[in-house]
Amino acid sequence: MFKKFLKNLSDKPEFMRRAMNFYSPLRGAGIHVHHISANFDEVEVHMPLTRRNKNIMGTHFGGSLYAMADPFFMLILMKRLGHQYHVWDQEANIRFVAPGTSLVKGVYQVDEQTLDEIKSKAATGEKVLHTFSTNITHADGSVVAQVSKVLYIRLKKQYRPNSN
Repeated sequence: MFKKFLKNLSDKPEFMRRAMNFYSPLRGAGIHVHHISANFDEVEVHMPLTRRNKNIMGTHFGGSLYAMADPFFMLILMKRLGHQYHVWDQEANIRFVAPGTSLVKGVYQVDEQTLDEIKSKAATGEKVLHTFSTNITHADGSVVAQVSKVLYIRLKKQYRPNSN
């Protein structure tokens, strides 16, 4: 019963946002989940420049910039696809474009067309590798880093066609 209660809470974007803000790897770097949309298709994350995430040059530490991007495409897909799918990070790349000198933000989105494409490819039971990309920017929109993530998506065995 408690497990069902927690599952119902985790389906609520505001609860998930608050829970993510207590997640140690994000909190320790000063990363704040600012917004999760009602249908989990978009997550916006902010990180101010603080002593906790500043490097020796006085700008955002690269690992903290990557931590801003790490879990969010996976979280979106897990929520939008549901429990019938395995979703794993397969590969990641970050390209540092300019020093992060103030508040930075990342917006992670998965639109309906991309979701339908993934579902269609995964319907055969084979793995799907899909690349997602976004920019981490300053408040004025100037790019600090470009992030790409390759996610592995596959129907769980019991949901695959011809799985007995």
